[in-house]
Amino acid sequence: MRNAADTMRLLLWCAVACLLAACANMGRPEGGARDELPPKFVRSNPAPGAKNVSRKTMSVTFDENIQLEDAFSKVVVSPAQKTPPQVSANGRNLTVHFFDTLRPNTTYTVDFADAIKDLNEGNILDGFALDFSTGDTIDTLRISGMVLQAENLEPAQGMLVGVYSDFTDTTLTTLPLDRIARTNQLGQFTIRNLPAGQYHIFAINDINRDYHWDRSEDIAFYDGLISPSTEPIEVVDTLYSSTGEDSLVHREGIRYLPNDILLTWFNVNYKAPYLADYKRLDQRRISLTFGAPQDSLPTLTIVDGAPGAGRSDKEWALMHPNATGDSLTYWIADTTMVAHSDSLRLAVRYQKLDSLEQRIWTTDTLRFFFKDPEKNKKKKDKKKKEDEEPRFTVDSITGDTTFLPPPDFEYLQLTLKSGTSQQLGQPLVLETNLPLASLDTAGVHFDMQVDTVWQPMPFTLRPDSLNPLLRSCIDIDWKPGGKYRLVVDTMAMRSVYGPFNRPLKQEITAKQLEDYANLDVTLAGLDSVQAVVELLNSSDAPLYRVVKPVGESIARFKLLAPGAYYMRLFIDDNLNGKWDTGNPLDSLQPEEVYYFAKKLDLKKNWDVEQAWDITELPLDRQKPYAIKKNKPKLKRGEKAPEEEKNEEEEDYYDPFSPRNERDARRNMGRQSGAGSFGRF
Repeated sequence: MRNAADTMRLLLWCAVACLLAACANMGRPEGGARDELPPKFVRSNPAPGAKNVSRKTMSVTFDENIQLEDAFSKVVVSPAQKTPPQVSANGRNLTVHFFDTLRPNTTYTVDFADAIKDLNEGNILDGFALDFSTGDTIDTLRISGMVLQAENLEPAQGMLVGVYSDFTDTTLTTLPLDRIARTNQLGQFTIRNLPAGQYHIFAINDINRDYHWDRSEDIAFYDGLISPSTEPIEVVDTLYSSTGEDSLVHREGIRYLPNDILLTWFNVNYKAPYLADYKRLDQRRISLTFGAPQDSLPTLTIVDGAPGAGRSDKEWALMHPNATGDSLTYWIADTTMVAHSDSLRLAVRYQKLDSLEQRIWTTDTLRFFFKDPEKNKKKKDKKKKEDEEPRFTVDSITGDTTFLPPPDFEYLQLTLKSGTSQQLGQPLVLETNLPLASLDTAGVHFDMQVDTVWQPMPFTLRPDSLNPLLRSCIDIDWKPGGKYRLVVDTMAMRSVYGPFNRPLKQEITAKQLEDYANLDVTLAGLDSVQAVVELLNSSDAPLYRVVKPVGESIARFKLLAPGAYYMRLFIDDNLNGKWDTGNPLDSLQPEEVYYFAKKLDLKKNWDVEQAWDITELPLDRQKPYAIKKNKPKLKRGEKAPEEEKNEEEEDYYDPFSPRNERDARRNMGRQSGAGSFGRF
């Protein structure tokens, strides 16, 4: 019995020791579930919807501590204030102080967009707004919608959207918008507290904060007038009891219309043709950069400081424009000027705008500097090497004399862009580092291997259309898997500065047809229009482009490199093969753009047929999330949405659902009320 009693005591002491150890353990207390709710509005002074307000300070209280993010840009007061209000947060309280005098008998809206979030977790209170009136009545109508970028369907974040009730030819460029709002991270907006009437609606990137459009700013506009209205709806709420049981409660509500306005912004590409920059890139090159492409090329005349004063650039330079034509690079082809002109003084005659915004010619005298700190050292080293090295060698048998350059002699560099593997359907591109002065075609040979024998092929070496000074092309109907050889003899090419090329011998193998994929895209309902279809990379940049002409329904891509692609198209209304912007002064909308909602994975030796109905998805849900640049911020723990699937989805109300009519297709809305609706 003693042993049994001792055993019981031992067990009891062990239990007590474990209990004491557990009590002494310094663990972190459980804090409950993570707060995922945004701050809740408690009260404000003036209260929401208050009338006859005269005070110039608004105070707002929430149920938890808050913080503001970029309030200066995000918080909008409507009607617009000349001096932006001061918005500050302290603990649970937010204060808005107005500097401008409040207008009499006017409804004011303070739209906080997504500037308010809780202090600890950063949960955003999106779409929060308060209103009050300085008169006896308060206006309550609304217009809601979304703004996307016309060219690539990116959500317009932080863009100003507003309306005019009275509109003339000069209103857009001279008068501030009557009432305004700002888009959120998804590009969505709501213009609140409108009186009954008809409105013109615009979205602008108001860079200078004058609340109207300037020609250099981005803009979107809606075709036609908008008449806001309301309709009664039944709202269903879910209530939960203390035991967790839920029940449905039906109540009357109001729907504000229209709630499906979709605007696409663009830029009219208005640029003043001023001289923005000039520089000496190196000893052989100078550049001029303009605010806009020049209608006529400028003239550069040597003033002094170099041989040939009074000569124009056509006598001593070779000009190469960039792709947009607003930057010009001049190669100084006169070797005497290159050698002796570290400081080059030029009279540059170019176009600019006068006070009436008409293009006029003007002349500026500019100095282009180049300083080479190694110049003297290079001269000494070169002179020493020239003295040490023979310049020519004579063959003792034939008596032929061969030029023997010094070790640091500068050669004209030749580069075969394709390397040893040539893409089918593309020209052979030969690139030089300096502009050519002469080309001996007898010194350039192009052969094809037939069995084991190299056989000469006829060819033409032509300047590349995009870079004629530095690139030459050979157009070849490549035989899949064929072997070719390019040979360039020594001194077959000479640059404008004298250096010639070293010999080049490069064997090339054309790719096999099996190395490529082919893609046929069948476009539903677009037979009567011309469309341009583009295949894009993961950066939303076009890699391939095909024009689908009027009367056809298939865009065919041949010889595509295997890989992952995305796809978009635009309706080429003017049949010029490129996307064209709009102009609000001419009521001209930009050409319509659509995205295929899924990624295309193309593999070697695949022939893919893909059907595409551009109205299958709402416009705002077409662009794949993976290539969106203006992505909304994800909440903590939230995952990025998956790519859109072309599967039948559950029917639900979506104000941006597709329409069948082409002229209304861009609005992508299932019209739920009597609001006007058309192309935007």
